[in-house]
Amino acid sequence: MQKGNIGITTENIFPIIKKYLYSDHEIFLRELISNAVDATQKLKTLSSVGEHKGELGDLTIRISIDKKKKTLTISDKGIGMTDEEIDKYINQIAFSGANDFLEKYKDDANAIIGHFGLGFYSSFMVSEKVDIVTKSYKEGSKAVKWSCDGSPEYTIKEVKKADRGTDIILHIDDDNKQFLEDAEVEKLLKKYCSFLPVEVAFGKEKEWKDGKEVELDKDRIINDTNPLWIRKPAEIKDEDYNKFYSDLYPMAEEPLFNIHLNVDYPFNLTGILYFPKLKNNVEVQKNKIQLFSNQVYVTDSVEGIVPEFLTLLHGVIDSPDIPLNVSRSYLQSDSNVKKISNHITKKVADRLEDIFKKDRKTFEEKWDDLKIFIEYGMLSDEKFYDRAKKFALLKNVDGKYFTFDEYIEIIKANQTDKDKQLVYLYTTSELDQHSYIDAAKSKGYDVLLMDGQLDIHVVNQLEQKFENSRFVRVDSDIAEKLIPKDEKMELKLSDTQKEDLTTIFSSQVSAQDKANFIVTFEALSENDVPVMITQQEFMRRMKEMNEMGGGGGMNFYGELPDSYNLVVNGNHSLIQRIAEDEEKETGEKVSSLRMKVKSLESKKEKLEKAKEGKKEEEITQSEKDELEDLTKKITDLNEKKDAELKKFALDYKLVSQLIDLALLSNNMLKGQALTKFVKRSIDLI
Repeated sequence: MQKGNIGITTENIFPIIKKYLYSDHEIFLRELISNAVDATQKLKTLSSVGEHKGELGDLTIRISIDKKKKTLTISDKGIGMTDEEIDKYINQIAFSGANDFLEKYKDDANAIIGHFGLGFYSSFMVSEKVDIVTKSYKEGSKAVKWSCDGSPEYTIKEVKKADRGTDIILHIDDDNKQFLEDAEVEKLLKKYCSFLPVEVAFGKEKEWKDGKEVELDKDRIINDTNPLWIRKPAEIKDEDYNKFYSDLYPMAEEPLFNIHLNVDYPFNLTGILYFPKLKNNVEVQKNKIQLFSNQVYVTDSVEGIVPEFLTLLHGVIDSPDIPLNVSRSYLQSDSNVKKISNHITKKVADRLEDIFKKDRKTFEEKWDDLKIFIEYGMLSDEKFYDRAKKFALLKNVDGKYFTFDEYIEIIKANQTDKDKQLVYLYTTSELDQHSYIDAAKSKGYDVLLMDGQLDIHVVNQLEQKFENSRFVRVDSDIAEKLIPKDEKMELKLSDTQKEDLTTIFSSQVSAQDKANFIVTFEALSENDVPVMITQQEFMRRMKEMNEMGGGGGMNFYGELPDSYNLVVNGNHSLIQRIAEDEEKETGEKVSSLRMKVKSLESKKEKLEKAKEGKKEEEITQSEKDELEDLTKKITDLNEKKDAELKKFALDYKLVSQLIDLALLSNNMLKGQALTKFVKRSIDLI
């Protein structure tokens, strides 16, 4: 028997391995089975080139548990090792020293690139002792057993072993007893080994016989050695793709489309990506793409390989050219990764364009589910936007779909304003903004439906991309002013009437949480509604961006109250009636108060003119007192005037009724205000 020390310069290599080298204890099984696969694949290669003359026989890798002995064993029938190879690959760890390693990688231990043999050392994360029993394929080789208890000391001795290959026997420590349970090991095998290229057996097949489960004399193979993504696309049917998807994601709905990746130059990349039907929350859907390296599962955290917007996709990517660290869990910063990322973006864009050109009807049918992917891509990747603008669609409230170029032709005749700007009208809710959509359509305008999760960002992007164009939400102004033209109607109200009606309407707006209302007057047709609510486009959009996480300078807008215009149609017969009735009811009092205010304002104006050019100390106290007295009197008279107008408004139910109708059509009349409206409506009827 031979004894020796593992070739390192300090004695704390194992604590370092446990603490720094592997991010997750469970990957020890993947590492050891991956090594077994490598040994088996190498034997196949040697046999194919004539360097191994013997029979290959059964190459199944076997996993077995012995609860009494507290061992977990991984057995392969690959190339095996001689005692010299054990010394080379197991004993001589390629470290200049554990302390050097610690110092070099203390800030980013996961950045270290793997060295041959280190995968094996992951076994010490869960074991108090590890044995290797191995026999090389080389003629005349003797079997040897290597043992180590987690210190730098090891023993190696000759043993008897009938077949070539290697058994790794892990004596599981007390902290990791779960790895002696069939269910736990099976879970790990399913996660990491479902698609390995060499058959992996764990236990025996079972079947129900006479009301009980009976074990058969047949290995239970846990992996598919020929997964769909390594097969030629020409051989695969749609139902095969859908079955593979349901195997990967048993609870998911059928996907929209798939893309089969198959590249061998300038890098190797295979895989199948699916467009799933997404629920409303984008974030929840991430981490659904599984990354493999030569059919060995690595991670489902694929940021960096797959562009950010495509992390919403589901499926599988497999590439031996993606550099991995020693634990095969963290990706390196590498030029290949960038090339692969760009290639995947191009393939996705090409596939979508191909579907659009060949079967536009199906593309349109699936657009509502697809658009979140495409919009996310357009917003986050300039190159993808350049490709996507050929097949990205705009949908109007009539359910018709248009490409960007097609839509320009639809609206340019009727929706170009007096400044030669093309105006894209849109709604974010057909239900809530129905009256505004109806008003816009009555003028022959087309209205886009932009009710998606990312549409507010898309509106901002398209405004920047489209020349001489702007997007306007249908409720941001009255229909006549959404697309300003040269022709204008005349307002039938005098300045005095506007002043009084402003007070009347302002006084009767129901209190709204975090909302301000500004009364404005417009010269509209007598057939248009008498009162309506609009919201200024810029402020509303800034607030929406803030709510969606716009951050930065937009936080300021998030703190501001919502600002609405209460637009009064001065030419409507009902508004004319209110103005006339107010004059009859309050005319003498209000008129008298207004005359007094005008007289006092005239005096105040003369006093202020006399002050002009004087220094503060040159103005006499009597002048200051007189000015202050005039200001107070004007304020008092205005308050009396407003009180008369407010009293009229309170008693005159038509004012509140028109305001509430406008609020109701904008889905803003709720609670007590809605109850009052219903009662008032009954009274008026």
